[in-house]
Amino acid sequence: MARPVDPSTGALQPVDDVRLTGGFWGTRQELNSTTLLPHCYAWESRLGWIDNFVNPLAEAGREFADSDVYKMVEGMAWDGSFDDRIEDIASKMAGAQEDDGYLNTRFGHRGRDVRYTDLEWGHELYCYGHMIQAAVARLRTRGEDEFTSVTRRAADHVCDAFGIDGNQGVCGHPVIEMALVELYRATGEERYLEQARLFVERRGRPALADIERGRVYFQDDMPIRDAVAFRGHAVRALYLAGGAVDLAVETGDVELLAAIERQWERTIERRTYITGGMGSRHSAEDFGEDYELPPDRAYSETCAGVASIQLAWRLLLATGDVRYADQIERTLFNVVATSPALDGSGFFYANPLHQRVPGEPPDPDAENMRAASSLRAPWFHVSCCPTNVGRTFASLGAYVATVDDDGVQIHQLAGGTIRTPAVTLRVTTGYPWSGDVTVRVTESSGEPSRISLRVPSWAGEAVLTDRGHRRPVRSGYAVAQAAWSPGDELRLELPMRPRWTHPDPHVDAVRGCVAAERGPLVYCLESTDNPTDLSEVRADPSNGLADAGTSPDLADAITLSANDLTFIPYHTWGNRGLATMRVWVPAI
Repeated sequence: MARPVDPSTGALQPVDDVRLTGGFWGTRQELNSTTLLPHCYAWESRLGWIDNFVNPLAEAGREFADSDVYKMVEGMAWDGSFDDRIEDIASKMAGAQEDDGYLNTRFGHRGRDVRYTDLEWGHELYCYGHMIQAAVARLRTRGEDEFTSVTRRAADHVCDAFGIDGNQGVCGHPVIEMALVELYRATGEERYLEQARLFVERRGRPALADIERGRVYFQDDMPIRDAVAFRGHAVRALYLAGGAVDLAVETGDVELLAAIERQWERTIERRTYITGGMGSRHSAEDFGEDYELPPDRAYSETCAGVASIQLAWRLLLATGDVRYADQIERTLFNVVATSPALDGSGFFYANPLHQRVPGEPPDPDAENMRAASSLRAPWFHVSCCPTNVGRTFASLGAYVATVDDDGVQIHQLAGGTIRTPAVTLRVTTGYPWSGDVTVRVTESSGEPSRISLRVPSWAGEAVLTDRGHRRPVRSGYAVAQAAWSPGDELRLELPMRPRWTHPDPHVDAVRGCVAAERGPLVYCLESTDNPTDLSEVRADPSNGLADAGTSPDLADAITLSANDLTFIPYHTWGNRGLATMRVWVPAI
């Protein structure tokens, strides 16, 4: 049972008992358990990142390598199948922790650098943030243990060191803010919420030293309430915004929540790729200006996709606005699902929308550079993305459904079981290949309640069959209300016609181009299927797109055809060897 976010109030409350089975996401969750998380553990063990806790002079990995151990532990905790490994890591952490609760393998008495002397780049508080998120996962799945005990001591140390009368700095890489709020939610300890507030409010006063890239890189150029859009390093900006939403919800700060909503809206409208990807600049992994969205230079880091989902989920819980669920769907299918190879053995760090040259294959036995290849690499010198994918896949059930006083809302159309106080639902679907979604009541309290099914924004009009009665429903939520009985069924039929999508004319990098979409999936051309040089390809959008059948070598994904071209789902590209690729195609 996964509940990474557990607000005390809000329009919606998460459901902590959602079990995914089969289908697109259930298959990936199973792959995560059998292959992806063990893959991360094998690499972190081989490279010495875990043993940094017992060998302080090794300094294996980057200064933030501890955080990737913690993200892996979080994934293992949500998965529930790795208790022995978590306990072993916790024992190593306990041996490395200092008397006052400080714990970092690169700084402090066990390392070569003095603690908290490099808040801009040292990532000490960032590492604590991921440690705390892993501990929250452990608390909510197994209860108190050595890992949570070590983490509570570390969190208390942070409050002592950075409290109102302590160090007035913040971390160059946010994440501890939302971690502390979640620890407050899990333990009821007020000091964690207060420390999160201090970190959010200090940023932008400024709290960090200036750098060549400017304080905007750290979101330290202005107070968070004054920004008009997300800016600077994309992952940092999104994690900070998530922490601000958590803080606003728990403190009733409607002004802060409204500020993040405004920033999100402008960022989605003007600074986000068709895939849901965020971050258009390789040079600093950051957001560009409005409409600066070049497809070939898109960075669209996998971690930014994960952070975008975390933020949108928090906003959905706070407001109940369906647009946040729509954005989660787009980003899940077209960024997060794109990163891992179909066999779970490699990852994209960056997710460009245009690969001009085939590139070079990665070294299968070495840590690779982040964006050095057009094939997924098994590991990176900076491996935040594989571990982020692992913890996201393990907790996927958390993003499927919510409840309120009126009933249950199903936001993500995935096969599985949803258990709530009012009803237990069994969802079966072939989504995203099929548009049919069946919801069957298997248990019911007998009290009247609503079942709301999200109709994606791309669908326009769909059809809902409510216990045998058909009616049209539009994008938003299809709602049915009854005193449900076991055996009652709802069936949602979504139109899955392929479609051409035209870009916003303000985006000059793709003006005059079109992209192919079907259901929630963005499609692309890959040179593997198209004999014509992709730099010479043109599309005639007056000709319709058509389903072209399934591709066995791409996990039976449905391909599209138009203008003698073959389009594959963007998330599948790069699985068949070196290739060129493009999402946006110049129109005739």
